[in-house]
Amino acid sequence: MTAHEHNAEGWHFDTVQVHAGASPDPTTGARATPIFQTTSYVYESSQAASDIFTLQDLGSYSYTRTGNPTTSVAEQRIAELEGGRAAVAFASGQSATTFALLNLLRSGDHLVSSSNVYGGTTGLFLRRFAEIGISTTFVDDIHDPEAWAAAITPRTRAVFAESIGNPLGSVLDIRAVADVAHAAGVPLVIDNTLATPYLVRPLEHGADIVVHSTTKFLAGHGAAIGGVVVDNGTFDFGAEPEKWPGFNEPDQPGEALRYWPDFGARGIAYSLRLRANLLRDYGAAVSPFNSFLLILGLETLSLRIRQHVQNAKTIAAYLESHPQVEAVHYAGLPTSPEAERVAAYLPNGAGSILSFDIVGGLEAGRAFVESLDLFSHLANIGDVRSLVIHPASTTHSQLSEAEQRRSGVSPTLIRLSIGIEDARDLITDLDTAFARVNATVASTSHHPQHS
Repeated sequence: MTAHEHNAEGWHFDTVQVHAGASPDPTTGARATPIFQTTSYVYESSQAASDIFTLQDLGSYSYTRTGNPTTSVAEQRIAELEGGRAAVAFASGQSATTFALLNLLRSGDHLVSSSNVYGGTTGLFLRRFAEIGISTTFVDDIHDPEAWAAAITPRTRAVFAESIGNPLGSVLDIRAVADVAHAAGVPLVIDNTLATPYLVRPLEHGADIVVHSTTKFLAGHGAAIGGVVVDNGTFDFGAEPEKWPGFNEPDQPGEALRYWPDFGARGIAYSLRLRANLLRDYGAAVSPFNSFLLILGLETLSLRIRQHVQNAKTIAAYLESHPQVEAVHYAGLPTSPEAERVAAYLPNGAGSILSFDIVGGLEAGRAFVESLDLFSHLANIGDVRSLVIHPASTTHSQLSEAEQRRSGVSPTLIRLSIGIEDARDLITDLDTAFARVNATVASTSHHPQHS
């Protein structure tokens, strides 16, 4: 479902991020992609309307809940940046993860996931998926293929992980986990939000499906929430048809359409079912205006990521030598245990999300966050601005203390999302915050409270 087609074959990344999926508007000549702020579209005839609804016509639009010309440009561009066959946009990254997996899972099924994932994702699996009869096993040692294999059961229908884990920055051996998943006959779904396709393209390393919170680095400006699912179009849902009734059986009695037999050879069975069933029925559609803002962000993706990464390396090295820091968690450090996997998967850098444990416990962590001026204290990452948060009391607060520890979150952990400002100014801000924490601790120790 694309209104604008453009052959990006042979283009390099920096060109694809500017041009893929778009062409001048045929009516007005507008060079920037227009915002098609409409709910619905006029049908040329009754037969044309029927063809759209029965999926005989995949190039036209019926209702913006299932497709929109502005959104189609963003979808096609991200699919090409990731090296995928097709993409489907959603209203948020959380909805993209939810429906990417619900396209594979139903009540009674089982999911295997890395334990080192975003707290909202962990909560989704432990709470909401459990409510509808989908169980999850979390793998703690994500670098051990045998641990992944041991977690898989006969009811497993998907394996899920992040390319770079949030918030500790662990780097997944994508190929090794993909091999385990495929040996069990299930697809590997990778959340590539922290890396972006500029740093790694998981589909090239064996992943079958990629999800993003486009709110983060893909858009980069912190102005629009969104998500996207990219399908490689290569997983064989027909090899064991009894495992995948949603792809091999009609969606409802009397219906002739079957996604895998009808669309599998074209590599769009998964993405088409995702759009025509999950997006249509649950309605988590992104607005055309947010898609327009996403397109603007995509145009500068590689430029921003290069600056993000350079700044993150500088800040990580600064923190590693700071006396008020117990540990720095950043895969891009030469001393990181992730260095070998960074070299294999992330030659352009390990992203710009880093975490550190501060000396002084929970109260020092809270005081540090409140003492920063240039860093913004908020629940987001991937902005051009530098951001800070205390995960244990925010992004991972819905988890129990044991669940937090399992995710790598301690009371002293502080997460930084390094922006594209001058790194010297960021270090000055961090220095000031550390000094304020020192002063606070000293003041408390010299003036004990009396009852």
